[in-house]
Amino acid sequence: MKRIYLFYIIFSLISVFTNAQTITFISEKTNKPLSKVSVFGRDGSILAYSDTDGKIEKQSLSPSQEKFQLVYNNFPVANLSYSELDQSVIKINDQVKEIETVVIKNNKPAKYILIKGNFNSYVTVNSKLNGYADGVITYIFDNKTKKLKSTNVEQYRIFRLNDPKEEKKQTASWDYGNSLNPPKLKKVGNLEEFKKKNTRIKELKGTSKDEIEVIGEYLQKKEFALFGFRFFDLRGIQNIAFEKNSQKTLKDLLEFNEIEYIKLKHKSEKDYNQVISYENFYTTEISFSNENKMESVKFNTEISNYKTQYWQDASFPNMQTIFSSFFKGDLQEKQNKK
Repeated sequence: MKRIYLFYIIFSLISVFTNAQTITFISEKTNKPLSKVSVFGRDGSILAYSDTDGKIEKQSLSPSQEKFQLVYNNFPVANLSYSELDQSVIKINDQVKEIETVVIKNNKPAKYILIKGNFNSYVTVNSKLNGYADGVITYIFDNKTKKLKSTNVEQYRIFRLNDPKEEKKQTASWDYGNSLNPPKLKKVGNLEEFKKKNTRIKELKGTSKDEIEVIGEYLQKKEFALFGFRFFDLRGIQNIAFEKNSQKTLKDLLEFNEIEYIKLKHKSEKDYNQVISYENFYTTEISFSNENKMESVKFNTEISNYKTQYWQDASFPNMQTIFSSFFKGDLQEKQNKK
C-alpha cells in the first residue's frame, strides 16, 4: 500500500513538473488546441512554434524579451508580456480571419488536376529572419496516379536582409536566402509514401479540417562532417490539412505546411547554429484539365517577379507585413522583373 501511495506521489510530481514546462494555446471559441502559433520576441525572433497539440516549450521564452507577439494563420492575434505567458494554458481568438472557401472549377474529371493557391516561405538563423518569399503557385498532378507533374510559380516576391556578413567559416553570418523555396507537394497525392522507417505519422480531427502530421528525424545521435563543417539534428515536420471528414484526396487539400530544422557549424565554431525553414501553401482553386502546360515564371531568389499586387488580397498569407514591423527598412524587396 505504501509503495502504491509513493508511486502516486512521484507520478503526480512528474506530471505537474512536465506541464509546468509547456504552454498550450487553445481556441477561445472551441477550446481545441491551436497548432502553428508563432511566438515572436520583441526583436523579431521566432522563439517558438506550437505543435499539433498546441504546445510550446516554456524554456524557449526568455524574460529578457519582455514583450511577445503571437501570430496565428498569418495574422497577429495577441501581444503579451512574459508574466501573461507564464501559465500552462492560453486562450487565443483564432477567428480574426474568415475561412476561405476553395473554388472548384471544371469539376468534370480529366487527365490532370490543377491545385492553385498562395504560398509564403522564410528562413531563420538562431531564431532571426534571414530571408522571405511569397507568391501565387499552381501544382499540376496526374489525376490517375496522383503524382506531381509540375510546379508552376505564377508570381512571387523576394525579400532579403540588408548587408549580410558572409564569413566562410562562421555559419551564423551566412545569407541563407538562396535556400528559399516554394512548398514541395510531391507526396501529398500519395500519402502512403510518407511511411518510412524514420518517420512518425499522426492524424488529427479538427473542428473545421482534418490534418495529418508527418515527422522525420535524422542525425539525432551523431553529427555528419563534410569539408570542415558539422551537421546535426536534422528534422522535418509536414502538416497536411484536408476538408473535414473527407477521403483526404487531392481535391480535398486545404493547406500544406513544412518546417525543416538543421543545426550546423564550422569546426572552428564553438556552438551549433539553428537554421529553420518554413514553407506554407494555402489552396484557393482546384480545377481539372486535359492540358498540363501553363504560363509560369522561373523562381529566382535574386529578383521578384510579379504583374499584380496579389498580396493585397485580404485572404493572402502576407507574413511580410509582420516581419517588416520588426525589421523596418532592413528587410528589402528584390527588384521586380516586370
